[in-house]
Amino acid sequence: MRRIARALLIASCALMPMTPVLAAAARAQENRAETINRIIDQGLNHSEAMLIAHHLTDRIGGRMTNSPAMRAAERWTADRFRAWGLANVRAEPFRFGRGWEILSSRVTLVSPRPLALTAIPVAWTPPTPGTVRAPVIVAPIKRERDFAAWKGRLAGRIVMISLPGTGDEPNEAPFRRLSDSDLAGLDRLEPHRHDPAEIARQLRRASFDAKLDAFLKAEGAVAWVRRSYRDGKLVHGEGYGFARGATPSLPGIELAAEDYRRVARLAQGGEPPVLEILSDVRFDDSDENAYNIIAEVPGTDPAAGYVMAGAHLDSWVAADGAADNAAGVAAVMEAARILKTLGIRPKRTIRFALWAGEEQALLGSLAYVNRHLASWPPMPEGMSGDEVYYRAIHAWPITRKPGAADLAAYFNIDNGAGRIRGIHAEHNVGAVPLLRDWLAPFASLGAGQVAIARTGGTDHVFMQRAGLPGFQFIQDPLDYDSRIHHTNADTFDHLKGDDLRQAATVLAGMLFQAADSAERLPAMPAPTEPVATDPFKVEDPDNAQD
Repeated sequence: MRRIARALLIASCALMPMTPVLAAAARAQENRAETINRIIDQGLNHSEAMLIAHHLTDRIGGRMTNSPAMRAAERWTADRFRAWGLANVRAEPFRFGRGWEILSSRVTLVSPRPLALTAIPVAWTPPTPGTVRAPVIVAPIKRERDFAAWKGRLAGRIVMISLPGTGDEPNEAPFRRLSDSDLAGLDRLEPHRHDPAEIARQLRRASFDAKLDAFLKAEGAVAWVRRSYRDGKLVHGEGYGFARGATPSLPGIELAAEDYRRVARLAQGGEPPVLEILSDVRFDDSDENAYNIIAEVPGTDPAAGYVMAGAHLDSWVAADGAADNAAGVAAVMEAARILKTLGIRPKRTIRFALWAGEEQALLGSLAYVNRHLASWPPMPEGMSGDEVYYRAIHAWPITRKPGAADLAAYFNIDNGAGRIRGIHAEHNVGAVPLLRDWLAPFASLGAGQVAIARTGGTDHVFMQRAGLPGFQFIQDPLDYDSRIHHTNADTFDHLKGDDLRQAATVLAGMLFQAADSAERLPAMPAPTEPVATDPFKVEDPDNAQD
């Protein structure tokens, strides 16, 4: 009897007319669902994501900030945004430094036997004066206090500055996707640890490369060589002396780990091995500004603020910067194309950003935050990328600007070419329910996890530091960490079309919902300098001498 009465009550309620408010809410929910269906259809069945990635990688190639290739990428991406009909397409400048590119390079073992070695010039080191030939010396130097042991012994030598090591053969599969337990493990709030002594140590180490270069030059070294930090004949070539006046004096080379160890073994007895190095690199000082490329889908309510998606356009040049980060750029650009093609006009403006200088110190996104969202303490001129990063990440005070409140959400993509599996809530506990709601339509595409954990190392970091709603997606790692990240294997071949189409589709859906939602993600507390996590820590005197 009770069941019959309850059924009759439900039926009578269904026949009652809805109030205008309820009717409007129902229509909005229906429109939201229909729009998401259209986004999924456009993103999965009419995608241009792989074509975008192909142009950035196969045609333009590696995109060092301020290099000629990066300038070509800036022009091409801005032109594509305009062709799709996006508004306010612009290049926002910020002070960076010197451009640099590799024209050609060659490293050869001359004696005791001829052998071509796998190597790459270290970024922003100068060229060799033609081909240089010199004996090597293995002189591992990690700290300033190591200089004394090698004083007077390096003149006329190619200096091998790394420890050879013994190999790092992988003990797990190089290609993987995240399991349910992997995803669940991210949903844990880990308190931030503030260690002033460690911060001071990081700042000291960040200035070490310049001191090493000065020491080697003063000692009369010909060039220096370091070991690649991955095995498998992979090289990277990262370097950070891009500021005018901070360019290294000596050519620097990175050798594949296997080749480095071979030469080091040969140096252990008898005549020292002899290397020939040709590093034909070129600096470009035509424009010291770098540029973030910005475009928009305008909202219907100018007072409602904006949501934003971003990925870094720059890359290293050991290969073509495909997974890092042409994949992210393609996802952001494809999301822009999807929304514009469908004629979606949400309440808030949707802004798209392609960052420069991420690989050096997140410099493009830091410049955007400084210009629009928050004030950072000024930085000294002529610092390396490491120095800029560590000073900025630990700088105080940070003051939000009036425009900070206009940013309703920022979504970043920069974890390789894998499909989106969820999003990091970045310790914003209050944001979790809304992020879950926005991700819910994409659970069947594999994107459903909202993890409270923080993640770092990319362009949402300084928004987070200012207490603003910046988020990084969780992606399947594939072979990103094992062999692709920054290496000579980072080519188009390692992109997965299904994954890239899924990522662009999920991003477009998240942007639409964040831009049209009546609710906003909650703000974090205004940033203040934390106290030391362990006020009784006793510093190791050995660490104080880095």
